[in-house]
Amino acid sequence: MPQKSPFQIDLPLSDLLTYVFPPGTEPSDQPIWIDADEPEKHSLSPKQLLGWVKRLGVGLDRLGLQQNEAVMMYSSNHIFVPAAYLGIAGSGRVFSGCNPAYGVHETVFQIQNTGARLILVEPAFIKTVLEAADKAGFPRERIFLFSDVECEPIEGVQDWRSMIGSVQASQNWQWRRMSPEESKTRTAVLNYSSGTTGLPKGVMISHQNVIANVEQSLFMRDLEQPYHPSQPNPQPKPAERWLGFLPLYHAYGQLWSITAAAKTLTPCFFMRFFNYLKFLQNIQKHRVTHIQTAPPVLVMLAKRPETQSYDLGSLVNILCGAAPLSKELQNEVSARCGLKVVQTWGMTEVTCSCLHVPGGIDDRSGSVGHIDPNSEMKLLSDEGVEVGAGERGEIHVRGPNVCLGYWRNEAATRDSFDAEGFLRTGDVAVRDERGWYWIVDRKKELIKVKGFQVPPAELEAVLLEHDH
Repeated sequence: MPQKSPFQIDLPLSDLLTYVFPPGTEPSDQPIWIDADEPEKHSLSPKQLLGWVKRLGVGLDRLGLQQNEAVMMYSSNHIFVPAAYLGIAGSGRVFSGCNPAYGVHETVFQIQNTGARLILVEPAFIKTVLEAADKAGFPRERIFLFSDVECEPIEGVQDWRSMIGSVQASQNWQWRRMSPEESKTRTAVLNYSSGTTGLPKGVMISHQNVIANVEQSLFMRDLEQPYHPSQPNPQPKPAERWLGFLPLYHAYGQLWSITAAAKTLTPCFFMRFFNYLKFLQNIQKHRVTHIQTAPPVLVMLAKRPETQSYDLGSLVNILCGAAPLSKELQNEVSARCGLKVVQTWGMTEVTCSCLHVPGGIDDRSGSVGHIDPNSEMKLLSDEGVEVGAGERGEIHVRGPNVCLGYWRNEAATRDSFDAEGFLRTGDVAVRDERGWYWIVDRKKELIKVKGFQVPPAELEAVLLEHDH
């Protein structure tokens, strides 16, 4: 019998923009999305961001983009990425971020697979995108430069500010509020994943998927904390400061650095790219309290000598996911930095995460914790038989954060879900009698490099292009 989460919570049933900006509330003026290098010059509050979202909505309407059509973003992290993410998805279109490390071949694939009608590209990457657009037959007039500062045209490509509406024109623009059913079935985001096998596929993440996973993740983070209402004498909740170095084209960065930051009004300092020394400097400079990361960063924290040259005393919690983390490394970082390392498990197909160690527990066992609220799991053997406590089995999961399926790929969608609607994940786990889980193996045909997926089929395709 599938194991149900011990927790149940009420989930808002709305579209993403209504969730972030509830009717009847005044958006905050507090800077939330802040440039880590130039915080005084570049930041956005929720109120400012909503203004840009509305202007973008006007611009997309004027260009004739229809509901459910995709807009692709090819950019590093900067403070306007949340505006693009929320503006595109919130206006009823589909946001798809592209890894700026992609070459021309991979970019062509994503342009064609998404059927993108518009591309926003950071000026540094314009050469790759123009070459890919030409190969894909994508019109250059539908490409716009996307930066946090105004740009001069490059090879005829205009700044995105030339496309959006004026402040005045945006005053009367309203997004279409979605019914509960629509929020569950309308795709907000296409994030690319290889699933358990094959080439990358667009994972259809609904508005409800994003909302559910933010609510689940925040609930699990607050469990067992001294400020949680369930505690005998709850303490005031301390202020938090996050470091937004996870890439915002990726589910992990989108969940925490955009949507969760907006809901909790937590200042998030954006780094364009990850650099370890800059990472340490920013924790020290901005007195960062929480980071969300993957195991390669913990390896650096544990092993690199530069770590001890910086004051990381403000840091109290590290959430680690995206790849397996040994308990030895987890505990080495906990001891060296004097903080809690909390593990989570997830994948693009569950929006971001589906297992968490409660945030207030200092677990040293290497566990990925409990099933997230409102979700359920079963572990199946290679023979398809459900296994019990202490036995290894592939995780199958069902819940409000599980994706709609794969974009324009009905066969892959059918293959990824069983007859009961459980997603086959390709990750192998064991659980104990308490309902705590440990990841022990991977069944998928997949290689993980720095927490990112590299499908063998994609490597093979590249190798086959070589003359020999």
